[in-house]
Amino acid sequence: MPRPNAAQLAYGSATVVFSTVALLLLSSTTTALGIVAISTAGLLLGVLVAITLPATKHRGTPASPVPAAPPRTDEIRVPAVRVGAGADTRIGSSS
Repeated sequence: MPRPNAAQLAYGSATVVFSTVALLLLSSTTTALGIVAISTAGLLLGVLVAITLPATKHRGTPASPVPAAPPRTDEIRVPAVRVGAGADTRIGSSS
């Protein structure tokens, strides 16, 4: 079983606290057996919330990698004209 993350612990703990307080206020019980039963119910509800909360993935890695696009084959490549640095490329030179 994987370890719970911070969000699961926070939501589960908040559920335990709020549901237990709400149930104790609504039932207005004063017996020890009633308080134990309500506390147990709040704990079970918090565990249920923590377990059913989906685990988040790491933000740095994408969920599904995008495949690289294949190279385009419909392009026509024309070689560039090479310009020499010889004497024949100068303006005004006579041979």
